[in-house]
Amino acid sequence: MSGLPTPVIGLMVAVLVLIFLVLHTRVHALIAMLIAASLAGIIGGMSGEKTIAVITQGFGSTLGSIGIVIGLGVMMGRIMEVSGAGEQIAYSLIQWLGRRKEEWALALTGYLVSIPIFVDSAFIILYPVAKALANRSQRSLITLGVALAGGLVITHSTVPPTPGPLGVAGLFGVDIGAMLLLGMGLALPCLLGVILYARWLHSKYPQFPTAGLPAQDLQATRDNYLKEKAEKPLPGLWLSLLPILVPIILIFIRALVSTLTQLPGQEAPANGVVVQVLLFLGSPIIALSISTLLAVYTLTPELDRPAAIARLEEGLQSAGIILMVTGAGGALGAVVRESGAGSQLAGQIASLPISPVMIPFVVATMIRLIQGSGTVAMITAASISAPILAQLPGVNMLLAAQSAAMGSLFFSYFNDSLFWVVNRLMGIVEVRQQMTVWSVTTTVAWGIGGSAVAILNLIVGSGGTLLDPLFPLVVLGVILWVVGRSTPR
Repeated sequence: MSGLPTPVIGLMVAVLVLIFLVLHTRVHALIAMLIAASLAGIIGGMSGEKTIAVITQGFGSTLGSIGIVIGLGVMMGRIMEVSGAGEQIAYSLIQWLGRRKEEWALALTGYLVSIPIFVDSAFIILYPVAKALANRSQRSLITLGVALAGGLVITHSTVPPTPGPLGVAGLFGVDIGAMLLLGMGLALPCLLGVILYARWLHSKYPQFPTAGLPAQDLQATRDNYLKEKAEKPLPGLWLSLLPILVPIILIFIRALVSTLTQLPGQEAPANGVVVQVLLFLGSPIIALSISTLLAVYTLTPELDRPAAIARLEEGLQSAGIILMVTGAGGALGAVVRESGAGSQLAGQIASLPISPVMIPFVVATMIRLIQGSGTVAMITAASISAPILAQLPGVNMLLAAQSAAMGSLFFSYFNDSLFWVVNRLMGIVEVRQQMTVWSVTTTVAWGIGGSAVAILNLIVGSGGTLLDPLFPLVVLGVILWVVGRSTPR
C-alpha cells in the first residue's frame, strides 16, 4: 500500500471503516458516512478544518439540489397512500387487461404506484389485491405477489421522486427529469423479466397457495377486502393517475423544449414567453409542487385543513433520515473530489477491462450485498464514483447515475427490510424458498437493468466494451441455473 497516493489510501480506509461500522456496530449509516468522509479527508492530506469545510459544503450543495424535490415527493406519496389511489389503479388495470393477465396488471400497478409511494408501504397496501385475485381467478398467489413486489421495487430503485434515485441524480449532477424518463424506460425490460420469473415460480412451487395460505383463508381475505372496498369510496382512475402523470408530462415537455431551443437558429424562440413558462412548469420543484396540490385537492377532498396538513407532515417525517443520508453521501463525495483521490483513481479506472460507466454498478452491487439497503447502496456508490468519473472525458453521467441505481437491486436478502415484508406477507418461512422467491427476483431486475445500461452506453456513450453487458447477464445466468437445479422444499 506504500506505493499508493495518500488520498487513495485515505479513501480505501474510509470505505473499510464505513463497511465495518454499518455491519458490526450500532452506528447509523448517517454517522458512519460522516466518519468515513472525515477519515478520507484527514488521511488523504487535508487539514481538519478543511475537511469539515468540505463536508459541510458537500452536504449543503447536495441537499440544495434535491432536498425540496424529495420532500414534495414523499408528501404526494403519503396522500396517494391514504386516499386509496394505488388500490384504484390496481383494480382498473386488472379490469382493462382482462382475465388471465392479472400478473401484468399487478406488475404495472407496482411500476406506477411506487414512483411516489414508498415500496414497503405500497406492498402492504396492495397485497390484499393479489390475494383476492388469486382466489377469484384461480391464479398462483406466488406469481401475483412476486409480480406486484417486483414492479414496486424496480421503479422505487430507478425513478425519481423516490429519494434514492433523486440523491443519485444530485450526486452525479444530472437533470432530474432526464433521470426520471430514462429510469422509466429502463424499468420496462426489468419488469418483463420479473413477470416471466414470477410465472416460472408457479411451476417450481405449484402448491404454494395451499402451503402458504389455506384456501378458506384466501376466500375470507377476498370477501373481506371487497367488503372494505365497497364501504370505502376510492378516487376515480384518472384522479388517481393525475398526480403521477402530470409531473412526468411537464418534465418531459421541459426536456423536449430545452432540446429544441438548443438547435441551431432557435435562439429567439428560446426567449419567448411560452417557452419560458414551459421550462418553468417542467422544473422538478414546480412540477412536483403542482402534483402535490393536485393530490391534496382531488384525492382527499373530504379532509379539512388540519387533517390534510397532518397527512403531508407524516410524509415529511419519513423523509428526514433519507435527506440526512443523502446529504452525508454528498459530503463523502465532496471529500473524495477535493482530496484528489478522484483524479488519482480516474486513470486506473480508465485502464480497466470494463467501461467507467459500470463502476457505480459494481460498487452499488457490493454495498447492497454487504449492508442490505438499496438506498444506502446507490448513494454510497454515487458518492465514491461520481468524483472519479468526473475526471474522465466522455463519460455519460446520466447512464452512470442509472448504473448506480440498477446496482442497488442486487440480491435482496436478510438485511433488507423489504425481504421480510414480502416473505412474511406471503407466508414463506423456509429460508431457501424465501431467497428463491424474492432474492432472485431482484437479481433478475439487476441483471437485465445493468445490461440495458451497458448496451445504451455502447450505443450513445463512450468507452464501452462487450464485457459490460455480459458481466451482469453471466452472473444472473449462474444464479438462475443454481435455482433451477435446486429441489423445492
